[in-house]
Amino acid sequence: MTTPANFSRRQFVKTSLAAATALSMTSSKSSANIATLKNDRPNIGCIGVGGRGTHVSKWAQEFGDIIAVCDADLNHAERFKAKNAPKADLYQNYRQVLDRKDIDVIIQATPDHWHTKINIDACLAGKDVYGEKPLTLTIDEGKQLRDVVKQTGRVFQTGTQQRSEKPFQTAVELVRNGRLGKLKQVWVALPYYSTKGGPFAAEPVPKNLDWNLYLGQTPKHYYTHNRTHKIYRWWYEYAGGIVTDWGNHHIDIAHWAMNCDLTGPTTVDARGLFPNNHQTECYNTPDRFFSRMSYASGVDVLFFSAINDKRVYGEVEPNVASTDEELDWLFGDNCPEEIRSFDRNGVMFIGQKGRIFVNRGGIYGKAAEELKENPLPEDAWRVSPSSDHMQNFFDCVKTRKTPVSSVEIEHRTVTACHLTNISIRLGKKLNWDPKKEQCINDTEANTWLQRNQREPFGT
Repeated sequence: MTTPANFSRRQFVKTSLAAATALSMTSSKSSANIATLKNDRPNIGCIGVGGRGTHVSKWAQEFGDIIAVCDADLNHAERFKAKNAPKADLYQNYRQVLDRKDIDVIIQATPDHWHTKINIDACLAGKDVYGEKPLTLTIDEGKQLRDVVKQTGRVFQTGTQQRSEKPFQTAVELVRNGRLGKLKQVWVALPYYSTKGGPFAAEPVPKNLDWNLYLGQTPKHYYTHNRTHKIYRWWYEYAGGIVTDWGNHHIDIAHWAMNCDLTGPTTVDARGLFPNNHQTECYNTPDRFFSRMSYASGVDVLFFSAINDKRVYGEVEPNVASTDEELDWLFGDNCPEEIRSFDRNGVMFIGQKGRIFVNRGGIYGKAAEELKENPLPEDAWRVSPSSDHMQNFFDCVKTRKTPVSSVEIEHRTVTACHLTNISIRLGKKLNWDPKKEQCINDTEANTWLQRNQREPFGT
């Protein structure tokens, strides 16, 4: 099943339930046939094969055969094809990949502003999808994608691979099984990535790049290489900065351990520092932020940049030093002093009986150290077994089970990140209804749940 480029989710939901049901039945049959393909390997189409795209596409190649490679920047596509999939066909427009009936799976690793549109179109075309994080550009996009995945019956895995890594799984099990006592507070610390840079002047568009296609739903703008590839992350037009980029990973673990990964916060109060002081044609996402989020369980989540975990990514200037006055304003009252000087990223769980800290380096704290002598009992709550995130996805493609990073869960995760960005930009506290998925009595904030989308690229 194919759709025109401007076919919307709302049209789909309103007019195509019967078609979706038929598609789901047809897709189930074709999915069942995947197991009988040559060497039991599904055919893969890769959309977006830049830095992260190259990594996840090569990972997917362990479980299937890449027969199509696509990127708006043909240099990326040609380089990936030459090194990793010489027999694959080359494309610049993703629609041509989705129109192929012999492709079973899409690996999607484009810039953030293209995630939802491609993921929706892929599901409507009868493909299962592994989509990179952050899941969406806006909260409204998450609702759309969730509806389409449900109605088409496609398998969708978000690239929040920490769900398949042992240290994070252990931390979640310790918290969920009460080894810290009653959970009181969670700290979610992200690195302090500089977004200092600009203003950037117009440059000639490279012959290898379809700039209009790259911009997609976002406002038309002159080309500068500083708006592309890995540094697109520091532009709010195309991404959510560090808040959604790393935030989608660590908030996911916090929600999982808090047993609230299908709901969300009730209040969000956030502030951010913009190193370019809102000058035009400069990177425009904050590099330091602090967000206090309350949940119905009574647990508070403190979500912030670790000021002393300084990093640079892409063509940026060095990290800006933070003054005491800026830090006083950023962190406000009642913020633990330790947070003001935090020097590592990860998730800290604080309970009545102690605390543990987990990141990609491991898990730390007394409760973790005691596990060897005092393991969890056989009847303890356990995470879904997954030790390889990509394998979990391909296993689910065959079994039609729900993968560990489902669209429902990751929509709620990135919603907390999006609300933080909205609170920062509006400069006010948000009251959020996680059931209705709206800000309470706040028309202004609710207009930020979506963005204007340039035709014909919108969802």
